[in-house]
Parts: sequence; C-alpha cells; structure tokens
Amino acid sequence: MRISARNQLKGKVVEITKGATTAHIRIDIGGAIVTSSITNAAVDDLKLAVGQEAYAVIKASDVMIAVD
Repeated sequence: MRISARNQLKGKVVEITKGATTAHIRIDIGGAIVTSSITNAAVDDLKLAVGQEAYAVIKASDVMIAVD
C-alpha cells in the first residue's frame, strides 16, 4: 500500500481499548509508546490484535514539540 505520509513509525500493538465508537491503540515503537484514536470499525477491518506489528502513520502539516 502506498501512502503520502512520510512519518511512519513501525512498532508492536501493546494495548487496544475500545470505547462506544472510538478505540485507543497503543503501539510500542522501540521503548516509546504512541497512542492512536481510530474507530472501532477500523480496528475490526484491520483485524488489529495485541502483539501484532503495525505502523503508526502521522500525517500533519505542522507538528509542535514542547518541553518542560
């Protein structure tokens, strides 16, 4: 599959929490955890499961970084 997003982080699904309509997917990308919000339907369509390899795809025109 080809996509235009350049920011793709490969990792492993460590947690899936489904809500009423939206799920939160936590992906370990080498010690750091990225959390994504996607629809429950997308989780089912992608057949996501804990332990599965997946990509976190970040597509944004601007990314802001803040530090304490």
